[in-house]
Amino acid sequence: MKLVDFVSSFNQVLGCTIAALYLYQVVYLVIGMLRRNRRDLHEVSRLRRYGVLISARNEEGVIGELIASLRAQNYPADLLDIYVVADNCTDRTAEVARAAGATVYRRFNRLEVGKGYALDFLLKKLMEDGLFDRDEGFFVFDADNLVDPNFVAEMNRTYDTGKFVAVTSYRNSKNFGDNWISAAYSIWFLREARFLNSARMALGVTCHVSGTGFLISSDVIREKGGWPYHLMTEDLEFSAECAAMGEKVGYCEGAVIYDEQPTSFRQSWDQRMRWAKGFYQVSGRYGLSLLKGTLRGGRRGLGCYDIFMLVAPGMLLTTLGSAFQIVTLAAYLMAPDYAVPQVLNLATDFLGAGFLSFYGGMLLYGIVTVASEWGRIRAKAWQKLVYIPLFPIFMISYFPLTIAALFQKVEWKPIQHKSTAQLDRAA
Repeated sequence: MKLVDFVSSFNQVLGCTIAALYLYQVVYLVIGMLRRNRRDLHEVSRLRRYGVLISARNEEGVIGELIASLRAQNYPADLLDIYVVADNCTDRTAEVARAAGATVYRRFNRLEVGKGYALDFLLKKLMEDGLFDRDEGFFVFDADNLVDPNFVAEMNRTYDTGKFVAVTSYRNSKNFGDNWISAAYSIWFLREARFLNSARMALGVTCHVSGTGFLISSDVIREKGGWPYHLMTEDLEFSAECAAMGEKVGYCEGAVIYDEQPTSFRQSWDQRMRWAKGFYQVSGRYGLSLLKGTLRGGRRGLGCYDIFMLVAPGMLLTTLGSAFQIVTLAAYLMAPDYAVPQVLNLATDFLGAGFLSFYGGMLLYGIVTVASEWGRIRAKAWQKLVYIPLFPIFMISYFPLTIAALFQKVEWKPIQHKSTAQLDRAA
């Protein structure tokens, strides 16, 4: 076989493989379009007592507003305990949180850095102080979040069904309109809620928690002796373990949090680099277990496959395929002139078609997501429209990032947050 024929066959096989691997998400998309903001109508048996876990590092500017939104819940205040770990803070985070009514623990550890370690520290402190056993479950929030007044009541409704070891929520954004970067993040998380988790719930497949705004059973934490998830993406690590073990994570459509998204590309790059490295870590630790779970078939099998495809090869396969075209093209530039046009056409066709198909797919997702969630996005109409075509560009930036994460040493870096006053901005 001539090399030019091999390149052509390789391109076709790679493209078909990637399409086949992610075909199931088309089903998710259709289900998400048919399901319109369905509120859980389960009749609650009782109101449970919950703890709130907040890991904060130099968040004096926002943590008071989060705690205030938790204090304003349409849920009995005596059934909600708020705990904060001020993790390696050099500002007044601890003082502000304590003044707002939280129980605060300070942590100073420069060797074990990251949210997973901070949560583990906080939970073990609660166990030592005899505070852990009075709560039936624990919410996890980031310090920059704001919480809808009905959040706890809605989460309690879903958790009360007894079907789930954890429940995740609808992750909205409070700064969609800041710039194209914050808008791209917002679209991504709205897509996750509407076209992934909502569809998973409809099919009876486990969902996955996404960093913040989730509830986990105290029985699970007690069994684990704390929070033993310390990879770069500890939330996905927990979700992967649940899927592999056949435990289900639920999703609550009516429970809404507002998250502050990064606005600088530098911070976005650092954060997503950590996510990419974490995906590799989770894939390495749980990949085989997830594949074994996939072979079981049924809802559990689909759940394992779904999580595996989240952490595994889609973006990497595409990036490596593009790199292959570039290397082949470079090699053929040194070959006899008659071969250059053929390979040049093959490589440019693949790269061009790949770019256009990826851009088109992400553009479609952006349009459908913004259209579906239009009334829930807190931004002006022109901002919602203008930033949609830039969402695929944001996603394309994952290509070099994914490759870099393979080789680069990645450390956890905090994201700077600011005031939440813009949450009241008219939609």
